[in-house]
Formats: sequence, structure tokens, C-alpha cells
Amino acid sequence: MTVELICVGTELLLGNTVNTNAAFISEQCAMLGLSMYYQSVVGDNAGRLERLLCVAKERSDVVILSGGLGPTQDDLTKETAAEVMGKKLVEDPRAKQEIQACLEKLGRTITENNWKQAQVPEGSKVLYNSNGTAPGIIMEEKGTCMILLPGPPNELIPMFEEQVYPYLRALQPETICSKMVKLCGIGESAAETKILDLLDSQKNPTVAPYAKTGEVHLRVTAKAEDEKTALSLIVPVEEELNRRFGDCVYTDDPKVTLEEAVAMLLKEHGLTVTTAESCTGGLLAGRLVNVSGISEHFKEGYITYSNEAKEKLLGVSHETLETYGAVSPQTAAEMAQGGAKAAGADLCVSVTGIAGPEGGTKEKPVGLVYVGCYCKGKVFTEKKQFSGSRSKIREYSVANALTFLRKVILDEAAGK
Repeated sequence: MTVELICVGTELLLGNTVNTNAAFISEQCAMLGLSMYYQSVVGDNAGRLERLLCVAKERSDVVILSGGLGPTQDDLTKETAAEVMGKKLVEDPRAKQEIQACLEKLGRTITENNWKQAQVPEGSKVLYNSNGTAPGIIMEEKGTCMILLPGPPNELIPMFEEQVYPYLRALQPETICSKMVKLCGIGESAAETKILDLLDSQKNPTVAPYAKTGEVHLRVTAKAEDEKTALSLIVPVEEELNRRFGDCVYTDDPKVTLEEAVAMLLKEHGLTVTTAESCTGGLLAGRLVNVSGISEHFKEGYITYSNEAKEKLLGVSHETLETYGAVSPQTAAEMAQGGAKAAGADLCVSVTGIAGPEGGTKEKPVGLVYVGCYCKGKVFTEKKQFSGSRSKIREYSVANALTFLRKVILDEAAGK
């Protein structure tokens, strides 16, 4: 089957809102084995949306729309799609009841235009929204399916995962199964080089590499007559990827993040950790705090942006800062050692670098970052050179710090 995506909203065209829905829906459709050949963004204009829908319904089996299901006059997706599909709008009692309950819970005054969201195309499947007021819609007519989803990601994502994904999966003549092998500590080019033979010879299952910030994800997808057979096809490929990448594989669970994988290692080995950050300014601690239950292993973190703070809070020597500078392996090492001592932690990971766009020199260019890690009396450092914007350099620094911390824990556990 072919699927087409149309994202509705003038704010997307103006760049006021980043279109994260497109990335999410595209990835989900790929996991389902659906072929997506077209994506469009259209503003809140009924005429332009109607013309786009007429073309889409002729060339694609499934048309997914996001956005434009709100209560205001410029929210025209549902009305326009219903007209193109030849369906009239009728009130859905359950949708109206849920809208009222949601607004009352939020303490908002209910106005007449709120009931606009309770209007649904006649004969459609209503996707009730447990995270907002706009229900989603599935319309089927003469071999064409239109799926309408609310624009806010916190409403769209759970609605897609819980209601749309199972619906689309049931439409497929074959069962599609995927497993995700997530890597850290290796770049996209190096990862692809290790599996070029698999990529060149692949048929079923297929392997698709995806570059993430400081990570590489390998999606293995198989088609078969049932889920058990599809998963059995994936197993030998997944085992081969684990064999080739070894410790670079941090999980095969698509929902597990790098920080969660690190937290699992801390728990497994009964370790505590603290952070000592300069250029990342707390982003590293923030990633760790994303993990529920991390308080058992992460007690505190230090943001030491200035040299004075490095000396006062972490005990970095004035001589080290004067001789080698704040961005140096020596400073990274002393930050890690001092952070562990101050917090009484088993480990401390430190980050110091030049995020730019100013401050770089020929000897120490923008993007130069040193990561340090103290572990039970030993200190390790690593040098990295990143490129890109200030925010990108900081993001890559955090990902690399988590990867380095993970490596040190694994090496310590292995007695290296």
C-alpha cells in the first residue's frame, strides 16, 4: 500500500512551528512497510487543501492529515476532507461529552465553537482523544482511506500509536515486524562500512541505518505471513549485528534511550555518578534526570562555567588552568576527580569545550571538547572535535559524554 502525508497549518509554512509530526508519522509508516512517496505542507486555506486532497486520493491508498482539527474558523481540515470524500458532518454524542469533560477539568469556559470539534463525517471511525479535545477521524470511500489527526504532538503520537498503527497494520496483506539495534561510540560512515555486505545483499529482512545525534540506529524489518515467522527472520540478522558491533550496541529496544541504558548499567553495578559541566551547562545532568528512578544513582551535578567556579566547586588547581587552559585534558581530568570527591560518588563525568561561535583559536578551534571520567580512583579523558552550531556542539558533547561514561562502566566491570 502507498501512503501520503499532508500536514496542515500556516504556522508550519512560516517556520513558527517545527514539523516534528512529519518525522514521527514517516518513521511509523516505514515500520509498517508502507511506501510513502509524497509529503506536503499546506496552509489553513480550504481551496488549496481541497485541490491537494483531490490529487492525493487519486495517487495514494491512504492519506494521513495532521492539524486543522481545532474549534476556530481557520481549522478547516475535517470540513474540507469530508467534502472531498462526499460525506456530511454529524454530531458525535460521545465526542461532545468528552470535549465537555476535558474543558471542565481544565477549568475553561465552554463556548459554542467548541462543539465544532464534535462534528464528524457520517459513517467514519472516530478516534477519541484522551489527551485533548479534537477527536481523530478515519474515513473510507471507494478504496481510499483518509486519516485525520490533531496537530499537537502530545495528542497525535498516542492516538497514532494506540489507534492508527493497529488499524494500518490490519490493512497490510503481510505482517511487518521491526527491531531496532541502537549504537553509540561509532559514526554513521563507520557503522555503514561494517554492514555494506548486508546492505548490498538484503532482501527480506532489510537493514536501514539512521544517523542520530551521537548515535546510529539500525532498523531491521521483515515481512511474513505472521508475526512469529517475521520475528524468526529478524533474529539471525540481529545476532549478526550484535556480533559485529559488540559493546557499541546499547539496546535493541526502540523505546530505550542512551541515558536509560546508562542508568541501567549504574543500577546493575550499584554505582553512583555525578556530573561536572562547563560548555554543556547542565544539559548532561538534564539527560540523566530524564530517567525515572535515577535519584538512586545521581545525587547532584555541578555547572562550573567560569574558571573561578571550577576552582571553588571542583578543586581544579589554578596552576592547571593557567598552564593548560579551561579546555584541556588536564582540566577535564581534574573536574572529574574533583566532582567525584565533592559529591562522594563512584563516578564523575566532566565536559569542557568551546561551543562557539566565538572563542576559538587556531590551537583550540570552536568545537573542541574534552570529556573526563573518574571511576574508583582512575581518571580517563577523551578529545573530540565537533562542528555545527553552538547548540549542536553542545548536544554532541552530551551524547559523547554519556557514551564515554557507559564505556568506562563496561571496562571497569570487565576488569580492563
